[in-house]
Order: sequence, then structure tokens, then C-alpha cells
Amino acid sequence: MLGGAVNGSGARDAHGRTRRRAARMAVPLAVPMALGLTLGVVLAVSSGPPVAHITQTLGAHGKAGKARGAAHGPAQAHGAAQAHVAAQAAAPGADCVLIMPPDPLSARGLATPYQLTGPRGMTPRRSGCTESNPNASAFVQATILDPRTGRLYTYEPLVITRGTVPAAAPAAPRLPRGAVTGIMIGSNGQTLTLAGTGRAGAHCVNGRGTSVFGEVAYCDSAAFYRAARRAEALGKLAIPAPGVSPYTGQPCPTTRSFEIVDQDQSDNVTAEYLLTRDGRTAQRNRANSRALPGAVTLANGSDNVLLDGFVLPALGCSPFTAPDLSDGGRPGTSQALNELSAAAGQRAPAALVPENDPMTLLNGRFSTAKTDLYRLSVGQPPVSPYQAADSPAGYCANMLNAQTAFLADNAARLSAAPSPVPSAGTNLLTFMGARLSASFANLGCAQFGLTDTVQLTLDRNGVATAVTLLLDRQMQR
Repeated sequence: MLGGAVNGSGARDAHGRTRRRAARMAVPLAVPMALGLTLGVVLAVSSGPPVAHITQTLGAHGKAGKARGAAHGPAQAHGAAQAHVAAQAAAPGADCVLIMPPDPLSARGLATPYQLTGPRGMTPRRSGCTESNPNASAFVQATILDPRTGRLYTYEPLVITRGTVPAAAPAAPRLPRGAVTGIMIGSNGQTLTLAGTGRAGAHCVNGRGTSVFGEVAYCDSAAFYRAARRAEALGKLAIPAPGVSPYTGQPCPTTRSFEIVDQDQSDNVTAEYLLTRDGRTAQRNRANSRALPGAVTLANGSDNVLLDGFVLPALGCSPFTAPDLSDGGRPGTSQALNELSAAAGQRAPAALVPENDPMTLLNGRFSTAKTDLYRLSVGQPPVSPYQAADSPAGYCANMLNAQTAFLADNAARLSAAPSPVPSAGTNLLTFMGARLSASFANLGCAQFGLTDTVQLTLDRNGVATAVTLLLDRQMQR
């Protein structure tokens, strides 16, 4: 804790949920408190141990009375690799095409590389659509269910730049008889459009009509989640509970926790590839890591990587894993495993993809149909007028209230953890603060009468070095 006990969330009820009273912070020195006073927790983390300060601002009706600097990026903030904040212009992502292999759900199809290329017949080099371009690289991840036994597996099909050959031949998986496979596709680019003969037979979805989701797509997810639910009902598949943090005593977050979601939750995959000096790719497994010295790791900017690789370890939690058939059966994570865990263990309110998610907009407007298609990819129920928590306004309010409190409650631990993107934030806390502020802007939360709860301190390079968290509870208009 910072100089004592930091508590921006009020007391907890019997289920561990927050009961919001007045925002407060306990420190060794006596600090006058007043109802309606806005308390900002300034966490300076640019160097040395975190230092906590209390800023008190009181305006008309007890609202924040000082100017709020802009802290929103011009682009979307995506999980572990694409958070943008003010004055930090990232290179624009590319619009690319991913050519699928024939029969991608089969063992042979999984081991056949996908090919990344440019749109409208453009070459990879001319379009920038190469795996070596960090603003264009694409990733594919499969999660496999044996419906007879309920066992789960993962596999990471390889993506190569069109016109190249793999740096190492993909591992040949052995699939269980009758296996049900779901494929998730993610990209670090702006948009990714699927092509190839394998698309139709695998029930692949790129968006609604000509309106693509953006950087994600999926194949046969509906069948995979139906089979998983059936296996659970029959007692064959048991999804482990997310667990409790040994450090905080609170439930471990999931991909459906408002404590960690952003403007486009549940996007992108945990797959990683190796990139050689000559621009070729290979599956990232132990055999290839030994055989390709000097190769670097490619990763997808992913909410799932943020959860599995950064947030859960910082809290002493562990992700749900299954044998990775592309890495000799060693434990592997996947987007689908995260969603299965969230569906089984996330306490209310659960964060579900909202209609103001930029990926689900149709011609700039809310689209229930397109949102439902996206939710189908991650096993979420369709939009319902009776579910207020994930309405556009409800999602914004829940995200601001839950996540601001989470960052304040875990400030010391998060500020001691590494940043997924050092060019966006100096550590995990400042990165997540920048991501939350950008999500406030990109979801249009201000139109619902809500206030951005994050102020950022940026260095001259636009990197967030400190965050101020305003702990007043946000109420939607």
C-alpha cells in the first residue's frame, strides 16, 4: 500500500463486491474529509517507489473544480499493445487481407500457413501488409474440444507473409476423433479481411456484410461454444473457477470484469510467432526457439495478453490453460479459454461487448445485429434490453466505477509490474490508466453525462508517467 492503506472503493459486501460510500483514502496523516469532496489519488511512478499524494478539489455541487486536461488518444486503445494517449501519435495500422488455407478446421488445415497480403491485389511490400510490420501482423489461434471426453486443447496456426515460406514447418497436430474447433483471428493492423477457399466451409465471420469488425474475425465459434456448453451440462467439461488473488483476497479478474475491460473488450488472441532476420515466421515453440537463434517474438495487441500475461501475474492469479498441440502439449492460453473461464466464473455485473464498441458499429451507428455477431465469436449471449449493465451508458458507467476503484485499490502492486507497452505507460498502472481514459473517449461516454475519471501526467514523448484517479461514483444520465 502507498503510505498506509489506499482505499478508493469503500467497503465490501458479503460477496466481495464494492459498496460505494464516499471516496476515501487512508494515509498516516489526518486529512479532512467532506461529503461530495472529489479525491484524486496521484500516483507518481516515473522513478523510484510510488509516491501517493492527495489532491482535493471542490467545485459547485461538490463536483471536480479544476480543469481536466485531455488524455485521450486519436485511435483505439487495444489491450496489451495498442494504447494511445494524447500527443502520442502511433503509426497508422494497415488494411490487409488474410488468405485462409483450405479446410482450416482439420488437422491438415491447422498446419497449413495462412498468408498475409495487401488489399485490392497490392503486394505485401507495397501495402505494408507483412508479418514483420508491427502495425500489420496477423495471428491465428485455435481452441479444440474433444466432445467425448471434455478435454480442451489449443493450437496456433502460422501466418506467413505471402510470397515467403515458413522459417520452420508448422507442427502437425493430432486431433481427437469428432473434435470441435473454434478459430479466432487477430491483427495489429487497422482492418483485416478474410479471403481464400477455406472461409465459407469453416463458417467464418468477418463482420456484418461489408462492414468488418476491424482487426478480428472468427471461424466456427458458435459450434465450439455450443459443444462446450453441452459438455459442461453432461459433466464432461469442468471449467476451473478464476480463483481469488492471494495478495488482495478479491476474485481474480476475467475478460468480462469491468475492472479491466476497455472500449473493445474480448478482442485479439494470445498467439505468438517467431520472426527471423530475413522476415520469415515460425510457430513459437521450444523446438523452434532452439533452432532459430536470434529470432524475435511477434505478439498480438490483445486484451487477452493483458489479462494472462500482466494483470493476473501481478495479482498472483493464473490463467486457464490447456495442452498446446503446436508446442508439444505444454500448457497454453487462448482467447476462447479466457471466455470459457469468464462465462463460468465472472460475478455480476459481467461486462459483455456493448453496442458502442467501435468494432460493432455499422456505418458509425449502433447495430444490435453486428454486436450479436461479435458476441457470438466469444460465446456471449445476444444483446438484451433487460441487461442494463452492458447498455452503452451502463457499460461506460460500470467500466469507470469498477476500473477506477480497481486501479486505486491495487495501485502499488500494478505500479510495480511492467508495462505491456512502455511507449504508452511507464508501468502496468499508468498503461491501464491511459487505456481507461482512451476508452472513455472512444466509447463516447461523455454523452451519457459521465466524467473521465483519469488524468494523465505525460512526459515530452507522450508517455504516461503518473495517473490521477478521481473516485467519485459516476452516475449515467
